[in-house]
Amino acid sequence: MALSCTRTCHGSVLFLLCGSRLRGVRAGLCSPLLTHSLTRLYSTSRARSGIGRSILKGVQWTNSKYEQFLQRRFPQFYVLYHTFLRGFRLLFQDAKDVFKIRAQIQASDMNHLKMSYHNLEKLRQFRRDMIKAIPLVVISIPPFANYLVFALMYLFPRQVLIRHFWTPQQLVDFQAVYHSQRAQHYRPVLSILEQTVRQVEDSCLQIRLTDLCHKVQNGGHPLVSEVHAVRSLFSGPPLGIKIMTADLMRQLCPMLFLTPRFPAFLIRQRLHSHALELMHLDQAIVRLGLHQLSDAEMRQACFVRGMNGNSLSPSECREWLSRWLNFSIDLKESETSLYLHSMVLLTVNFPKPTCC
Repeated sequence: MALSCTRTCHGSVLFLLCGSRLRGVRAGLCSPLLTHSLTRLYSTSRARSGIGRSILKGVQWTNSKYEQFLQRRFPQFYVLYHTFLRGFRLLFQDAKDVFKIRAQIQASDMNHLKMSYHNLEKLRQFRRDMIKAIPLVVISIPPFANYLVFALMYLFPRQVLIRHFWTPQQLVDFQAVYHSQRAQHYRPVLSILEQTVRQVEDSCLQIRLTDLCHKVQNGGHPLVSEVHAVRSLFSGPPLGIKIMTADLMRQLCPMLFLTPRFPAFLIRQRLHSHALELMHLDQAIVRLGLHQLSDAEMRQACFVRGMNGNSLSPSECREWLSRWLNFSIDLKESETSLYLHSMVLLTVNFPKPTCC
């Protein structure tokens, strides 16, 4: 860059000399010198750009031959190799998008209530991806540790790698595994809810909560109105987020894929913040319009909210997400506990009874 600037300035100086100080000299005496300088400058840049294009074509040709060799002789390794290249491109693109979004937020002082759904979701997902990727980066710091990292990535792709480095089939399979682990906590949550009925002082609310628990335990899918009918129990005693027992909070952590091994006060704070974040995302979907989401985005939205969207058809996925938005759009910030419990109540038996 410095060399190019020097040559450009040299040509400019020659032009100024010929145009101002040497006015008494014929233009023909100055033109050959200027022409020779410019010819040398542009011919050099053309030659360098030509060499660069030749090198780039050579690298592309070598890569294509290498990929053809891997695809022909080592097909399984080729799939892994191609997935990693694709993953790095996607991760780099996400990083660029997140940088632009944060720059826009700082420039316009924008809050979450004005942001689009896609920007909010990208920020949320990128943060979770980076949290998962940090341990792998730390492990790879010591010398020769990259061999251990490659072994871990090959043997434990679900636990070590982030979604960018999964194949489409792995994404479906791993989400099914995560959902099955989450579903193991459905029955304990329902049991604790049933035990909490005794602490309800209002007899009418006590009957409604009992009927709701029995309906879900017997394989029924409750209506949104039935869940809203007991919402006051989840904003205050006995099931409010600030009053909830530590045992119940630890059973709810898997709904959001959070670890239950932290102290109770930290679990309470994390559950509240993550549920509130999803509530803001629900509001962003309503502002955008559910019909604007693709099938893949709807499946991912269902999965984040407690439903395995890969087990549903696109129409069932849209139906469930529409019901969920109808449920969550009117919730207040103090009702995050109801939001968390509904990830069990409104998912476990849709569209057919599911084993808890």
